[in-house]
Amino acid sequence: MSSANESGQRGGERDPGGPPEQLALIRDIVAEAKAKAPKAKPRTWRGAALAEELPVARVLVNKGVLHLDQLWDYAVPAELAEAAQPGVRVRVRFGAGAHQVHGGRREGGGLIDGFVIERRAESDYDGALAALAQVVSPEIVLTPGLLALARAVADRYAGSLADVLQLALPPRSARAEAKPSPEPLPPPPAPEPGGWERYGAGPAFLRALAGGGSPRAVWTALPGPGWAGELARAMAATLASGRGALAVLPDGRTAARVDAALTALLGEGRHALLTAESGPEKRYRQWLAVSRGSVRAVVGTRAAMFAPVRDLGLVAVWDDGDSSHSDDRAPFPHVREVLELRALTDGCAFLAGSTSCTVEAAQLVESGWARPLVADRETVRGCAPRIRTVGDELLARDEAARAARLPSLAWETVREGLRSGPVLVQVPRRGYVPRLACERCRAPARCRACAGPLEAPDERDLRCGWCGRGEPSWHCEECGSFRLRARVVGARRTAEELGRAFPAVPVRTSGRDHVLDEVPDRPALVVCTPGAEPVASGAGYAAALLLDGWAMLGRPDLRAGEEALRRWIGAASLVRGEGQVVVVAEPTLRPVQALVRWDPVGHAVRELAERAQLGFPPVSRMAAVAGRPEALEAFLAAAELPPDAEILGPVPLAGRRGEPSPGERALIRVRPGSGADLARALKQAQAARLARGVTPAESVRIRIDPPDIG
Repeated sequence: MSSANESGQRGGERDPGGPPEQLALIRDIVAEAKAKAPKAKPRTWRGAALAEELPVARVLVNKGVLHLDQLWDYAVPAELAEAAQPGVRVRVRFGAGAHQVHGGRREGGGLIDGFVIERRAESDYDGALAALAQVVSPEIVLTPGLLALARAVADRYAGSLADVLQLALPPRSARAEAKPSPEPLPPPPAPEPGGWERYGAGPAFLRALAGGGSPRAVWTALPGPGWAGELARAMAATLASGRGALAVLPDGRTAARVDAALTALLGEGRHALLTAESGPEKRYRQWLAVSRGSVRAVVGTRAAMFAPVRDLGLVAVWDDGDSSHSDDRAPFPHVREVLELRALTDGCAFLAGSTSCTVEAAQLVESGWARPLVADRETVRGCAPRIRTVGDELLARDEAARAARLPSLAWETVREGLRSGPVLVQVPRRGYVPRLACERCRAPARCRACAGPLEAPDERDLRCGWCGRGEPSWHCEECGSFRLRARVVGARRTAEELGRAFPAVPVRTSGRDHVLDEVPDRPALVVCTPGAEPVASGAGYAAALLLDGWAMLGRPDLRAGEEALRRWIGAASLVRGEGQVVVVAEPTLRPVQALVRWDPVGHAVRELAERAQLGFPPVSRMAAVAGRPEALEAFLAAAELPPDAEILGPVPLAGRRGEPSPGERALIRVRPGSGADLARALKQAQAARLARGVTPAESVRIRIDPPDIG
């Protein structure tokens, strides 16, 4: 084993001093000597014969550490010569002493997985090479296109290639590999525009896809369930051109809707569904069908962004503002950014669709990289439900709101909606009463042991949300009161209150522990947390209540307004066009006004303009570096940042009350053109630290374009 970069590092000595002519003469002499020197030939390994042709394999080992993010040369035994092709999985010895394979010495290092990247006739390393230990499978899983994409993502996010490949390649299943994939089907006919006729440029977008074009668009979908069928038609139009299509959805529920729509449009066997719910073996079997070219279309969740679709013609992401699109494993890539890379490298079409609009999507349109796909205002008004607001002044005057937290307008809306169908109630918290306060003075109720917030997981017991201790005899330290009130009432408590108010109506809840996919089209109260709203069969919900808007808008986050509007529009889109939506939030706030006008694009454009003035992402590129103060200071001092880099902070990371801060975080901001230089500098600095060896206390964590920057 030897590093493929080792010879380049050895040849990088500094030039000796002297006149330029003398230096040039020295270089010529050295170059001539190297050209005449005999090439290093692979030796036998422990007396065993090596492959006659291309006896050196350049291998990427599956160790996701930055200072080992390079290729390593291994000898190819003759018995593995046929199977050890570029792109296959192999096992190699890697570690201390792994290259010491001669002189009868026992080789060190343990077996580790890797991938053959290429076969070569010679190695740059002059010593003896360790040999490949095993070819795990002759199946070629790492294609040149997937390798290039993974390398681009690793560079973009200052990560290692091995870490990206762990996200891109599903675990192997020998049983799935043993089964042949079905024969590919011929391209289907181009579909009719269908729902795309509601958008001005919609039919032209489909014609461009069917004709082999590569348009790029940001699609603001109309409210209602039609978006899944429209996305399926865009994929079908791409398949009609003889190319492949890929759509990435935020969760299994939305992926299932597109899966059903595409099956209804084209029939079985033309696409693969790649989600975690499929199970390892089935998911790998579907992935192999895509890799082998048997299937040309993919619908899936986050990991499907790397799906090896042949002749890719369209990449699409739905609801790019959903946090599920940002991977929580290093190097933390975002689906939208990865698909943008694929659109550029593959020269294919790009579609970012949502009922709302993120600031990043608005920037794609403003820069001219993508075109808007929107309906006219008259069509929007005909599809969107009526939005009504309840602000603080109305709540203060409303007896019903003071008694039960729900204003009279909300009770009337629920009562009217239940006459014709189900009613949706969105609550920004789960549980019974997530946060409590003194009923008399409104002081937050806190634990006497650690000062953490008290919670009521059920109707009777109080416990601390930080240390978990029970608090059976709480009283307010400010005024002495023994009575509590809910600051933010959770979904279970809201369901209980509504159940008492409407005893003849069934109440259903949907949240993190139990998420409903669909509810029947009959009177019922459906209480859910944001993002867990089930679809109502038939025409949709008759009405909706969006409660505690201040809790969503008051989050200390740059994206609080954008996220609140996205959640509200997502819920309101499930309501019938003639239905009514009541949002409990201050009506003068910009996100509330955007909801009333149903104008998510306008809100995103204004947010983008403000961020441009303040130098915030996505107008700038930003990285977050976190660690203990001493480690963070040393890292920033060693990193060769771009000249335009601006360091914000560091500031202490938030910790639990009564406990020391877990460390500090610094934000590094550069102009968009310097983003690649910033990622490269951070990656090199981190690799240098890891190569020297660092303790856990000395480690730092890097995240490019963090989703939450406070």
